[in-house]
Amino acid sequence: MRLEKHSKAWNEIKTNDSWAIFKIMGEFVSGYEKLSKIGPCVSIFGSARTKPDHPYYILAEKIAKRIVEAGYGVITGGGPGIMEAGNKGAHLGGGTSVGLNIELPFEQHDNPYIDSDKSLDFDYFFVRKVMFVKYSQGFIVMPGGFGTLDELFEAITLIQTHKIEKFPIILVGSSFWSGLIDWIKATLLDGFGNISAQDMDLIHLVDTEDEVVEILEAFYNGSDLSPNF
Repeated sequence: MRLEKHSKAWNEIKTNDSWAIFKIMGEFVSGYEKLSKIGPCVSIFGSARTKPDHPYYILAEKIAKRIVEAGYGVITGGGPGIMEAGNKGAHLGGGTSVGLNIELPFEQHDNPYIDSDKSLDFDYFFVRKVMFVKYSQGFIVMPGGFGTLDELFEAITLIQTHKIEKFPIILVGSSFWSGLIDWIKATLLDGFGNISAQDMDLIHLVDTEDEVVEILEAFYNGSDLSPNF
């Protein structure tokens, strides 16, 4: 009986997985078609829990406005907090404002500053992450939680392993990020040798919108802008 029950459950899983492939393919196709038409963008990440009166919300809004004034669009996860600040800054600056929304049990809801024709919905985190990486000319990483760290280390890993083209990864907020950077240097690099010294060059740590734009402009001065793979 136990073997029959196990076999039945496993067969049901295989059937569901087969149908899920089509849904996954559909999300990839829809994302590729829409984002390929938008043009060069920079992604802004950070906590959905950051309130509109918080200094990092205000700074994210300023950064996004400066980014669109420099000729880029802005991509966020489409939700509240830092994501909303990024879309708001892009909207107020008259630039492209993209939201890659995800269905979550809490926190996530569309913010009102996404361009009406540039709001995409995803069920799968990994599909959404591909869209961020493929169509972003840079990552601006504001203080956040596990999701923010996930996006940060995903990008670092893909660049480190030469799976995608190098682009700027800019951490904003030295008071928030310096402890992590110190640990990476002391433990991963010096203590265990699990990364190379040049890997630290992939990350920039800044505190102002001016520094963000300077890094982007210096990196892309005279270079072509294109999808990363």
